[in-house]
Amino acid sequence: MQARVDEEAEVTLSRSRDQKMIAGVCGGIAENFGWNVSTVRLVFVLSCLLPGPQVLLYLVLWIVMPKET
Repeated sequence: MQARVDEEAEVTLSRSRDQKMIAGVCGGIAENFGWNVSTVRLVFVLSCLLPGPQVLLYLVLWIVMPKET
């Protein structure tokens, strides 16, 4: 018996043009994973209250993630 393997479409993470407040990073992440944009933004803002490089990570994603075409 052979297992059937479906080819997965390549999904690229890109910044959203429609769901953008600053750079579209949170909107792009939400669209890519099918999440609510407001929830992703809220989680990001709340995570900024914790120690860590959240803002730096956002800036890196802003630079690295291409704009949605």
